[in-house]
Amino acid sequence: MPHTVRRPRRSSRRQAERWTGLAERIANAFGLVLVLILVTYVLASVTPYHGWTAVLIAAATTASASVALATAGAAPRLIRWAGRLAALAVLLAAISAASGGAPPLALSALIQTGLLALAAAAVLRAVIGEAQVGFRTILGAISVYLIFALLFTSLYVGLDRLQPGPLFGSSAHIGTGDYLFFSLTTLTTTGYGNLVPAGQPGKMFAGLEMLLGQIFLVTMIAGLVSLWRPGEWVRSKQQARGEPRP
Repeated sequence: MPHTVRRPRRSSRRQAERWTGLAERIANAFGLVLVLILVTYVLASVTPYHGWTAVLIAAATTASASVALATAGAAPRLIRWAGRLAALAVLLAAISAASGGAPPLALSALIQTGLLALAAAAVLRAVIGEAQVGFRTILGAISVYLIFALLFTSLYVGLDRLQPGPLFGSSAHIGTGDYLFFSLTTLTTTGYGNLVPAGQPGKMFAGLEMLLGQIFLVTMIAGLVSLWRPGEWVRSKQQARGEPRP
């Protein structure tokens, strides 16, 4: 029988290479970070921050922070420690869900706050260090802004379970997604007034979030958008490949 030589499937290989290249570009452009942050936002909005759903929120939050650190080019040692703290945060949330105790969930929320603070600092450093404002820079700045909202959400959850009285007072009813809702309305200084911190240190951190949100919008995002030239990145790539400019 004649021996049949199978030719490699070039189309399948090229398609796999295209998908691999697309995935690398998305990760490099903070796209994966933004996707994970949005997934965390949806989870924290539609599920209560207690019981086993709090474990899901902790897992999504810590995954977002860890991926943000890796994408921003943080030191490998820092990324390893972030992974350990992420596992600890999820474990504490699981212990709280199994036992019904508030302190483990409070510690888990505070660990998440610290991880998100590290992630925001790393991504912000990467954004500021960019030589040219591009798609990666804009996605990074948006990611930092949303990380701030998640960061203060975790902080409010931790405070609510650690301090003697409730964060928003005994008359306020906390429903699903209210911690994140309060954090977003505070960050954007919308101020609906349906949720108000009853005392300190809740008022202090809410004021800090207002200042942070306004300063970041005015100085960072507005400045980056004004400097963004979407076609410049494409033209530079074409010049590098020796292609004629359109």
